[in-house]
Amino acid sequence: METKLFDLKGQEVGKFSLPAEIFSAKPDAHFIHEVVKYYLANKHRGTACTKTRSEISGGGKKPWKQKGTGRARAGSTRSPLWRKGGVVFGPKPRSFRQYLPQQKLRQALLEALSSRAADGAVVVIENLALEAAKTKSLNALRKGLGAKNVLFVTDKMDKNFRVAAKNLPDFGWCLAQNLNAYEAMRNSKLVFTAAGLKVLADSVKEAK
Repeated sequence: METKLFDLKGQEVGKFSLPAEIFSAKPDAHFIHEVVKYYLANKHRGTACTKTRSEISGGGKKPWKQKGTGRARAGSTRSPLWRKGGVVFGPKPRSFRQYLPQQKLRQALLEALSSRAADGAVVVIENLALEAAKTKSLNALRKGLGAKNVLFVTDKMDKNFRVAAKNLPDFGWCLAQNLNAYEAMRNSKLVFTAAGLKVLADSVKEAK
């Protein structure tokens, strides 16, 4: 499988053969969905918290006597029926963490990359070595890629590129060894460096 090869000016300079060990998996949409949910669940902080009637200060005095007022019985102003009262069955801090074996996570990454490559969302760039750390030097690259949000995958990050891309909200980056199926699916375009693809291919071979 081949894809487009770009330079830092956003111009197509040729074709690049994608490694078969990474981009030849048969995608399973249900399996990829399962793994994406795993990553989203593990990003969930789980810090939402509401107070029950026993945790709200006040309300110790009975608002009015039990009988003779013509009103409904009330034992506390912190009842869930009252304004500023407690919350019934509200959220409490808890862990949403899930577990999946490393083999499944690796397989999901390969299937996700194969799916994105089939959609034409995977391209290769010669390198990310900018001469100066200036955002305007990436404008031509952004126009050339023509994507809403882009993820750059490399073996090591160039300092100038990282600083220049800081003001571009649609430019993200990650190291090849940290790439996962969720990041592969959520970005409109995946831009690999040749060195980043080599690192990813080597890790896949070692895992086998």
